Amino acid sequence: MAKMVYFFGEGKADGNTKMKAILVGKGANLAEMTNIGVSVPPGFTISTEVCDYYYKHGKKYPADLQKQIDANIIKLQKAMGAKLGDASNPLLVSVRSGASVSMPGMMNTVLNLGLNYEAVIGLTKKTGNKRLAWDAYRRFIDMFGDVVMGVDHEHFEEKMKALKKKYKVKSDSDLSAQQLEELVGEYKKVYEKHVKKPFPNNAKDQLMAAVKAVFGSWNTERAVIYRRINKITGLLGTAVNVQAMVFGNMGDTSGTGVAFT
Repeated sequence: MAKMVYFFGEGKADGNTKMKAILVGKGANLAEMTNIGVSVPPGFTISTEVCDYYYKHGKKYPADLQKQIDANIIKLQKAMGAKLGDASNPLLVSVRSGASVSMPGMMNTVLNLGLNYEAVIGLTKKTGNKRLAWDAYRRFIDMFGDVVMGVDHEHFEEKMKALKKKYKVKSDSDLSAQQLEELVGEYKKVYEKHVKKPFPNNAKDQLMAAVKAVFGSWNTERAVIYRRINKITGLLGTAVNVQAMVFGNMGDTSGTGVAFT
């Protein structure tokens, strides 16, 4: 295979809106918005052709995929002035699926990827917000455990409920940074109990595991049934969009949402 990973950022993208078959709607539109000057957090899209190859070759990646992903990580780090897993200025990314035809809620997403204990310290320094850093880390462990490794979210939720009861706290948002740090320790115990190995610290290992999980979500039972019910056929698979994180939990003046026009 030739080009498999398409960068977007700093006002220029490798793709455009005419490439929806391989970049899907999300990736193609992120590329197009970048090209026309819209402020879009930079990132890259792994094409649907890779997903097609993955399933046709016994769930193996094309030979050059890792090299192309590594090259685009370097571009992304340069664009953001940050580095994956760095203890002083960490880069965090989201990893999202996307098909050429909308399949809402059918496939997987991982947020805050790139965090480990060192990166939490770096994120605290970078934002001046210790609570944000520990909250992001506990969310990441929960989501990675659930989406990537198949650890039921309820196992993590039980630890959250127990901690709130312990400190007589009603809402998740009322937990302090110190309490969230304690929760991270509990979440890691849950992960290790069910996965039988420690939570991964290496950001690139985290990323490749998340990419595999997104490709895997293309053929989950619910996704296959959804395509069958909606008569969706002829698609190569899902693309994977890796993009610099934007935080909706920075504080009372931050948030995230979806706009319809």
